[in-house]
Amino acid sequence: MADTDVPKTLPPGTTDTTSTTLLTPINIILISILLYLVYLRLRPQAPQTLPKAPAPTVFRTFTPPTLLPYNGLNGKPIYFAVRGRVFDVSTGASFYGPGGPYANFAGRDASRGLACGSFDEDMLTKDLTGPLDDLKGLGAEEMEALRGWEERFEEKYLVVGKIVAVGSEEAIKAEKLEKELGLNPL
Repeated sequence: MADTDVPKTLPPGTTDTTSTTLLTPINIILISILLYLVYLRLRPQAPQTLPKAPAPTVFRTFTPPTLLPYNGLNGKPIYFAVRGRVFDVSTGASFYGPGGPYANFAGRDASRGLACGSFDEDMLTKDLTGPLDDLKGLGAEEMEALRGWEERFEEKYLVVGKIVAVGSEEAIKAEKLEKELGLNPL
């Protein structure tokens, strides 16, 4: 007979310790931790929810009076113009919104003020229905500073439109189109 066919018998007065050594308190704790980790790994995950998409932005033609309300007040976004292009700077509300250091530029053409490095009210065009600021009188250094600001805005913010003078052909066409499409400019 082979050795495997013979049943093993324990000497009298001894017990089988194989089963009792596996069920020690430390082994039970380790098995519990292992089972918990397996559960965490295999349990179904809650579906991820995507953040709400921002409202679509339509490229528009603005005039100084139609740009003015976009100053961050009354729930409006913050826009301002630099060299004829209108930027949505709402994500920089702490700088460009109410109470920010550049708040004077919100809803306005900020080109001259940025070029001169001045944030005073006198850098802004007073007559909103008059011609746009042609930036005459600015030197090469000021124009270079303005280009630097413009590049920074292009990298950081979305262009949402352009600014044209009140009564210009483009302004008249834009107003007519908004009326035909039933868009409320303000």
